[in-house]
Amino acid sequence: MSARLSIICIWLCFIILLVLGIMMVASTGLSAYVPNGGSSAQFLYKQCGFAFLGLVAALGVSAMNYQKLRPWVKGIWVLCVVLLVMCYLPYVGMEINGEKRWVNLGILSFQPSEVAKIGMMITLADWYTTHREMPGTFWRGFMLPGAVLFGIPLALILCEKDMGTAAALAVSGGCVMYVAGVRNWLLFTAMLIGAVLMFDMATGNENRMERIYAWFDPQAFSQGVGRQQWIAILAFARGGVSGVGLGDGIEKFGNLPFAHTDFIFAEVGEEWGLVGTLGVLLLFTLLTIFGIMLALQTQDTFGRLLATGLVCTIFWPAVLNMAVVTSLLPNSGLPLPFISYGGTNLVFTIVSIGLLTSIQRHTPIVKKIYWPKNLLKNQS
Repeated sequence: MSARLSIICIWLCFIILLVLGIMMVASTGLSAYVPNGGSSAQFLYKQCGFAFLGLVAALGVSAMNYQKLRPWVKGIWVLCVVLLVMCYLPYVGMEINGEKRWVNLGILSFQPSEVAKIGMMITLADWYTTHREMPGTFWRGFMLPGAVLFGIPLALILCEKDMGTAAALAVSGGCVMYVAGVRNWLLFTAMLIGAVLMFDMATGNENRMERIYAWFDPQAFSQGVGRQQWIAILAFARGGVSGVGLGDGIEKFGNLPFAHTDFIFAEVGEEWGLVGTLGVLLLFTLLTIFGIMLALQTQDTFGRLLATGLVCTIFWPAVLNMAVVTSLLPNSGLPLPFISYGGTNLVFTIVSIGLLTSIQRHTPIVKKIYWPKNLLKNQS
């Protein structure tokens, strides 16, 4: 399959997911709580506005040569760190549901972690392109890029108590490092250390431990911290194979908290049934496959690694969200890309599609696919 066909398929999957997301926000937003007595239709209007802004940005990015990002990598990294630090500043950082994910600048509020996930992928891709002969070394191939360039922003996100985003980004960064040629035992060791750290954070916090208990038995905690996952199970059961129809779901009406954001996949199951949920899973899978094929066909190292990272920052959050909603993992509060309501996540995820398009348009493409162990060979 040619790289051009791959990017066309990526856009097709993305557009279908985006349209489905707008439809589901229209359905679930009508039942969502609106502060200050506002109109429930505002979720739909805002989501459409975010989608339009993201599409405009993606088209602009796709026309830009992605190689022009490389001279600005240090500035991009510093900007990401500064934005993440702002989450902890008084009167600027916003704490919602015990998590400090947001920055409020008065006329604008956003999640810096969504900006940082693209910046972190750009930083890693640039580092391994500049030091392409050293991915197998300990200091320049693993410690400096992993513990410093990637680790500092990741630690700031983790300390926001945003364990879901941190976990998805950690896996995405690990995929980029693997493709770059970092030694497997180093990545495996880092994975074990990260797992131990997250386990310690989970067991050391009463709220997180309650989420874990609820994960083991959602029904027993159905009136408390396990309510979302238990109602989600009921929504899937009610939807059956074909669903009850768009807009006809009932669990969203006061029963399922955050039905238009983190748990919108449950409403997809109720209103579209098993057919709809498998369709969403298939679309994310196809988008990922075509994205990896594009990366493997990209002759430029920076573009190849960046494409891998961008695809992973879409795929892994989607997998974790669907795993949480179906009670395969404890509740982590992660949105479903392209479908969940939310401005920052939607805009910057669409921008990722624009960057993938830029990679396809502005780099030589090889006909032969080079698999991960050969990715740093055959340079342009």
